Amino acid sequence: QEQLVESGGGLVQAGGSLRLSCTLSGSIFSINRMGWYRQAPGKQRELVAETTSDGNTTYGDSVKGRFTISRDNGKSTVNLQMNSLKLEDTGVYYCNAVLVKPRANYNYWGQGTQVTVSS
Repeated sequence: QEQLVESGGGLVQAGGSLRLSCTLSGSIFSINRMGWYRQAPGKQRELVAETTSDGNTTYGDSVKGRFTISRDNGKSTVNLQMNSLKLEDTGVYYCNAVLVKPRANYNYWGQGTQVTVSS
C-alpha cells in the first residue's frame, strides 16, 4: 500500500527557515511528479512546489525565490527548503505524489504537517 510520510514541520519566527521531507513507501510504480501543497485556515489548498520525473520544477508565485524543492529519486523522497518564511506561509503542508500505474495515474496525499510562522 502506497504511503507518503512527511516530516519537518513546526514553529518558526518570521524570517527563519524550515525543511520539510516526504518519502513514498510501499510502491513499485514510477513517480510522475512529487511536490508540496499547503492549506491555510479558510483558504483553498494551493500548490507550493512540485518536481516532475524529468526534472522540471514549478513554484507557486508567493514562494518563488524563497523555497527550493529537491528530489532524491533513489529514495523516492522530496524535500522542501523554506527560507525567509513569512506569516502568510502558515498552514498545513501536504506532500503529493502522482504515480504511473498501468491503467491510469493515481494521486496520493500525505497526512499533512503543520507549519506555523510567528512574528
